[in-house]
Amino acid sequence: MIMRSLIFSLLLILMSISIQAQVRHQEVIKLISDSLSRDTSLSLYDRNVFRGYLRWSKLIPSQSILQIAGNMGTCSLGIGWYYGKHEQWETHLLFGFIPKHDLKNAKLTMTLKETYRPWSVKAYKGLYFEPLTCGIYCNTVFGQEFWGRQPERYPKSYYSFLSTKIRFNVFLGEQFTWKIPKYRMTNKKSVSFFYEVSTCDLYLRSMITEKYLKLHDIIGLSLGAKFTFI
Repeated sequence: MIMRSLIFSLLLILMSISIQAQVRHQEVIKLISDSLSRDTSLSLYDRNVFRGYLRWSKLIPSQSILQIAGNMGTCSLGIGWYYGKHEQWETHLLFGFIPKHDLKNAKLTMTLKETYRPWSVKAYKGLYFEPLTCGIYCNTVFGQEFWGRQPERYPKSYYSFLSTKIRFNVFLGEQFTWKIPKYRMTNKKSVSFFYEVSTCDLYLRSMITEKYLKLHDIIGLSLGAKFTFI
């Protein structure tokens, strides 16, 4: 119970810090952009410094994400970035929580996720429907019960190219996004809700080697929400 509380506290702190940094970043970027476009007294050096800051500012997270299930934990929280000509690419770093169940302790997971959204359809005013989201993510579980190299207790080459420490997953899904009108914006640019159907390398291997397994046996459903601040 204590471990569970500590893990949830860590995730909530991460989310809080991310939101505060994003809001502050948005304010600073606006000030710098206004200065570059309006302030004619700035020297060439000052302008180069400001432009350098604007370039490096792209590393500051622009999203917060909440995801339930998806082979990355019962509940995961994280930060993210979107980019591309049409903002169609997203990268997310998430930390998740796994209750102990039959394990000795609850577990913490970490996931690096890449998402591609090829197109978006305007459904109603500020509401947009994205009929396809797809991507790949890898995740790990912190704990000594999980290994990166095949233990000797297994037959040779049984798990030679897999491990229980790192899982690679693929997914397909859909998403709805509400772009908040400027007159109603506070610290959020948009809010998105999505679902994903995913599977991992171990499940795919099991389906190939165990003929009795079907597609519905190896896929899972996850739900999530994203908040874009910049």
